[in-house]
Order: sequence, then structure tokens, then C-alpha cells
Amino acid sequence: MEPLDPVDSPVAQEEPPAFVSPGDPFLAPGHSYASVTRDISGTVLRKTQRGWWIGFAVAISLFLVLNFGITLLFAIGVGEFGINIPVGWAFAITNFVWWIGIGHAGTLISAFLLLMRQKWRTSINRFAEAMTIFAVMCAGMFPFVHMGRPWLFYWLFPYPDTMGVWPQFRSPLVWDVFAVSTYFTISLLFWYVGLLPDFATFRDRAKHKAGKLIYGFFSMGWRGSARHWKRHEVCSLLLAGLATPLVVSVHTVVSFDFTIAIVPGWHSTIFPPYFVAGAIYSGFAMVIMLAIPLRKWYQLEDYITIRHLNNMGKLLLATGMIVAYSYVMEAFMALYSADKFEHSMIVDRFFGGGYGVVGWILLSCNLFIPMTTLWSHRIRTSTVGLFIVATFAQCGMWLERFVIIVQSLHRDFTPSSWGMFYPTPTDWMILFGSLGLFLTLFYLFARLLPSISIFELRHLVHRTAEEAGVIEAVEAE
Repeated sequence: MEPLDPVDSPVAQEEPPAFVSPGDPFLAPGHSYASVTRDISGTVLRKTQRGWWIGFAVAISLFLVLNFGITLLFAIGVGEFGINIPVGWAFAITNFVWWIGIGHAGTLISAFLLLMRQKWRTSINRFAEAMTIFAVMCAGMFPFVHMGRPWLFYWLFPYPDTMGVWPQFRSPLVWDVFAVSTYFTISLLFWYVGLLPDFATFRDRAKHKAGKLIYGFFSMGWRGSARHWKRHEVCSLLLAGLATPLVVSVHTVVSFDFTIAIVPGWHSTIFPPYFVAGAIYSGFAMVIMLAIPLRKWYQLEDYITIRHLNNMGKLLLATGMIVAYSYVMEAFMALYSADKFEHSMIVDRFFGGGYGVVGWILLSCNLFIPMTTLWSHRIRTSTVGLFIVATFAQCGMWLERFVIIVQSLHRDFTPSSWGMFYPTPTDWMILFGSLGLFLTLFYLFARLLPSISIFELRHLVHRTAEEAGVIEAVEAE
């Protein structure tokens, strides 16, 4: 990527350049290098607002609830969960699959759309990448708290020891460790590499010595030279090429946790693409739920435009249609198979006395509401309407994971072993506490780091002005 400034520094000049952006579908007109830098860096370098403290206090409170729930769990044992003999997996694994799915949209926006040279990703990729990292951190917590002896979690890693004991590689838990750790590592590297030019911008604009030292340390000596930009672009493309297949592979591995079993409702070849589509669906719903408040609180309407929200609404609609098709095919395969256990499972899912109501709420949140509203351009361009639809979709995706896991387990092959699962207060504390952990990390990110990529937006300003002939006109003068 070419350096954008007239000097070898990523810092915008205090005086605007000789041209400004004439306007772009994904950027309001009249912006220059300096205005972009000033607006985005101002969200971090300005004084902390009261609204931020209120939101952060709520997030910290939920995070403390998580700490209390985990402490109670470790002190007493997994009996604090509502799990029983037929339902050995419940809230913990449901939350794990849900959080992993949320992280998929960030990688898709950052990596895949970068490879496709889609410029509309510019304003949303940074906080979407942060969302991915925080969601994976939340997800990685649940397999450990679900273990009977979490202090022995290191047995899952293939470390050499004198006893020659290696992990059981046929265990889905081991697969999850490898999949999640790989996904987290690549996502973190991709996010950090993208932050390097912006760290240098903050280093040069920080007013306090501590800020200059901290941002300077993380900028790794970035000076914005042509050599730096070239290496940065090559590294970004390589990491994007590695991250894109992970969007498919990670949730495919998670789906294998279920498909290798012979439990009715799990033993299905449709699960890998089914889980990937659902993950992208819930991930885009979370991006929308973060983008709308973020653009409102930080006055970023010029950068996260209605066109961005419209595009994300279209993607939510498209992935929702794939999820709807998966639901139809799952029911068709169960009924067409002539397997009485699969047939009983799919009937019980929507008409059973145990979780039938949950199944219909799931269909309402994931299908009926999004499919009847997102076709409307007015809804897709309404911040309130789109936020409400995304919230319903997010709740529906959590219920989908709950139905797949709990409803499939509570009735298996032997009626004498059937039983119901009822969540305990500890189950609820850890679920809402994980939301507190996610929000705490996201609030800190929005306060300490740029939520939108400064250097990519300035590149968009440059390219828009160049395409409109503004730069050539200025140079001719």
C-alpha cells in the first residue's frame, strides 16, 4: 500500500491537504486526511465521557457476576450446573458454540472482503476484528469451566512428559482446543498488524509522555516509509489468506463435536455447512448491534453510513435464508430417512411437551421476523428497526444451539433414561456474565484504540478524490 502522507509519517497534517473527498457511497463528502485523523483519534484522545463510565460500570457488574458464578462452580463442582444423566451438555456448550459463531463475521469482513477488495469494509472492519477476538476469548472459557477438573486443562495440549501420556485425539474437546487456539492466534495477529499505522498516529498525537511511550511501544517503530507500507500490505494479505479458510474450518470442527455421535439430531452430514451459515448469521447480527450504538455515541455517522447498515442488513438476510434452508433440509432428512428415532426427534423439537415452545420461539426469531422485515429497504436503513431485528436474530441463534444440544439429548434411544434439563442460577450467571466479559473488553477497546481504521479511511479519501479527478486538478494548478 502506498504511503498517503507527503512526509514519511502516518500522522495527518494539522492543515488539510489541497483536496478533500468529493463524496463516496461509504464516506460523507468533504473529508480530508486531517479531518479523518482528527475525528477518529478524537474518540480516544478526548476526555472520557459520562456515558462511557455508565456503560462500563454495567459491563463490569456483569463481569463480576461471571466471576462469582465461576468461583461457585469451582468450589462446589459441575453439579452447580443443571446437567444430569441424559443431558450432559447444556448451557456451557451452548454458550461455547454461540460465542464461536459470533466471532465469524469479524474474520469474514476483515479477511475475505479484503481479498475481494471491497471498500465498504473500511469503516467496520476494525471493531469487527475486535469483536472476533473478544468473542473467541469468551468461547474458550466454556470448555474449561465445563471440565470436571479444570485445573488439569493442560492435558489437552500435546506437551511432552515423562509418562508418555498424550491427549486423546479422538476427543472433540481436543479438536476444539486446536481449532479455537488457531483461530484466536490468526485473528489476533491480523488485528494487530492492521493497528500498527494507527498506533503510530496515536504515538505522535498523544499529549502525555505515558501515552507516547505505550503507543510507541506497540507501533514497533513504524515511520510510514514505503518499505513499511509494502511489508504491511504483504503481511495483511498473507494473514487474510490464512484467516479466510478458518471461517469455514473452525465452525466445521465445532460441528464435528456433534456429528460424530449417534445421538438423534446430531448424527447428520448437514451440520458443517449448517453451522458455518449460522455462525456468519449470528456474527453479522452482533456487528450490527455494535455498529449502531458506536456510530451514535461517537458521532461517526459520516464514516459508518446508512449504506454500511444497508449492506449488513442484506448480508443478514442472505445468511438468514441459508439458515432457513438448513432448517428445512434438516427436517426433510429426518422425516425422509425412515429412522423412527430421527422422526421422533424432529416432531418433539416443535410439538413435544418439553421444549416445543422453545422451538417455535427459535423459528420466530431466526426466520419469521428477519424474513418478513429485512426485505424492506426502510427497515434495513432504519437504525432502530435494524437493531431490533439483529437482536431477535442473536437470541434466535442462541436458542438454536440450545435446541440442538439440550433437546437432542433429553430423549435418546431408551425411554427409561429420558429427562428434562432445567438451568440453575449458576447457569444464568455464567451466561450473562460472559456478556459482561465481552462488553468490558469492548468498552476498553473503544476507549483506548481507534474503533475505525484511520489509515484505511484516509486511503479511501485519497482513492475517492483520485477517481473524481480532484487530485489531478489540484496538481495541474
